[in-house]
Amino acid sequence: MAMMEYIDAIRLAMKEEMERDDSVFVLGEDVGVKGGVFTTTKGLQEQFGAERVLDTPLAESAIAGVAIGAAMYGMKPIAEMQYSDFMLPATNQIISEAAKIRYRSNNDWSCPVVIRAPIGGGIFGGLYHSQCPESIFFGTPGLKIVAPYSAYDAKGLLKAAVRDPDPVLFFENKKCYKLIKEDVPESDYTVPIGEANLLREGDDITVIGYSLPLHFAMQAAEELEREQGITAHILDLRTLQPLDREAITAAVRRTGKVLIVHEDNKTGGVGAEVAAIIAEECLFELDAPIFRLCGPDVPAMPISPPMEKFFMLSKDKLKAEMLRLAQY
Repeated sequence: MAMMEYIDAIRLAMKEEMERDDSVFVLGEDVGVKGGVFTTTKGLQEQFGAERVLDTPLAESAIAGVAIGAAMYGMKPIAEMQYSDFMLPATNQIISEAAKIRYRSNNDWSCPVVIRAPIGGGIFGGLYHSQCPESIFFGTPGLKIVAPYSAYDAKGLLKAAVRDPDPVLFFENKKCYKLIKEDVPESDYTVPIGEANLLREGDDITVIGYSLPLHFAMQAAEELEREQGITAHILDLRTLQPLDREAITAAVRRTGKVLIVHEDNKTGGVGAEVAAIIAEECLFELDAPIFRLCGPDVPAMPISPPMEKFFMLSKDKLKAEMLRLAQY
């Protein structure tokens, strides 16, 4: 074990997979010489060379298209989108091509591509560097979508994504890069795609979410237990597609009160599908309406620091909503 930041766990996962399998390569804007805008690929080109760590033009549709073509011919590309906001020019390649290759070819072809992208605000990046576009791809059959919260999961899930025979979108919250730090095995391991993770056991309320908001939920849960005696049961979805229905329903049945949290917009977000699962499976076991605390339904993240703070979730916002749910 080594104490490791979230960003280092991601870098180590790519390094290990490139050492393990010569067909794994990385491509994207500034991933080579610069080592990535957030340094996630720092040192990889020096170790593996420019043929396996490719600096590409500023053309996301080309990054995705090249990666998909290479994957169809047996390579294992890890394509980096510098910011998830920039994925939109590549939506046709991802949704209309990568997601459908196995189906349209009657299982003759597969597309083992990983597309990594940082999501979320908190860095004063404004509307083009702060979006959470998960809901754009969510619900597209053929795609797997992963959004790890912990450094341990970031490494294990990325390695699992690289080894997966189908396309995986891997969303990393940029605030987690340096904020989340924990013991991570330096040995080889994977975390199964499609399995949620119970972060904390409790009996009063259930919190379900993914990525950065779980950091605030864990902080709020500790304060609520210390100050109010309220215990929170916290479930990390980890994988957004496929969702772990069993883990979701078990977490809801534990307390009968559930709060769903994510930074993406509330309307049409992943939380809406989680709420639908709960309504289908656990309606008569609920002791309160399903609560959701998400990003507001505005066109984009404001660049003004006070407005960004208003938009972003926080420990205090989570704590207030968790207390409101417990008192319902």
